[in-house]
Amino acid sequence: MRKVVFLFLIVFCLMLSAQAESSRTIATFSIAAFDPETGEVGVAVASRFFGVGAVVPWAKAGVGAVATQAYANTTYGWRGLELLEQGVNPEEVIDILTRSDEDNQKRQVGIVSVDGQSATFTGDGCSAWAGGRAGENYAVQGNILAGEDVVIAMEQAFLETEGTLADRMYAALLAGESKGGDSRGKQSAAMYIVNENAGYGGYTDQAIDIRVDDHKEPFKELGRLLKIAQVNYSWNYAWNLYLEKEYTEALTAIEKTAEIAPDNAEVWYDVAVIRLAAGEEILAVSALKTAVSL
Repeated sequence: MRKVVFLFLIVFCLMLSAQAESSRTIATFSIAAFDPETGEVGVAVASRFFGVGAVVPWAKAGVGAVATQAYANTTYGWRGLELLEQGVNPEEVIDILTRSDEDNQKRQVGIVSVDGQSATFTGDGCSAWAGGRAGENYAVQGNILAGEDVVIAMEQAFLETEGTLADRMYAALLAGESKGGDSRGKQSAAMYIVNENAGYGGYTDQAIDIRVDDHKEPFKELGRLLKIAQVNYSWNYAWNLYLEKEYTEALTAIEKTAEIAPDNAEVWYDVAVIRLAAGEEILAVSALKTAVSL
């Protein structure tokens, strides 16, 4: 009887250990991508894991982006960016990072550089289904997925969707989820995009930095936040140009902002301000009337 109890305790402890290991593993699907037309680079990610945006996405303007996941080694993020900045290509970066890591077979990482090169790595110890696909300007990868169809759909959506880098990466996440996504379910999602001087006032490079840490519908919530973030990004870009007295470019940018936020009175007020600065007095009055009416 004692032997039976002892064996039961051993099995129970092993089960608890496996469960604890699983809880630390970031079952995730992500895309690291670069837009050569705008210079934007970043990561979009989703997972059945609390606060995935605090762990997986890393990016540096003018350098590249890294998504580190599975039994994530977060040093892959900043170390990977440092190596990219030194001119090391993504394939070699992964080789350097994993070569010195005893647990490399538990890691998964995707890297893209601002010259369009990319690479993805999935260790043999990552839980199935796990794998990735990489091409010019992007790397998609995931682990504990419903199947390979998840990353195939993500790749296809990214390549076929028109719009901004944020639009295309969000489409990739939705496509991955439509094929089953994380086989354990959904909980968090995030998007992090950088570009030189794209942040508030031009003082930082953070173009879009949104996170859904814990939500029943993280994809819908990320989409809601993304709409707001894109307005702020476009608006901030226009105002920075205005402050630099680049009125023609500022006018183009602020009118684009008004197109995506037609019911925002404050945006229309700034349209009026910038139109006036650009010498379009009559149109400035029209924009001011629109602002007052909202």
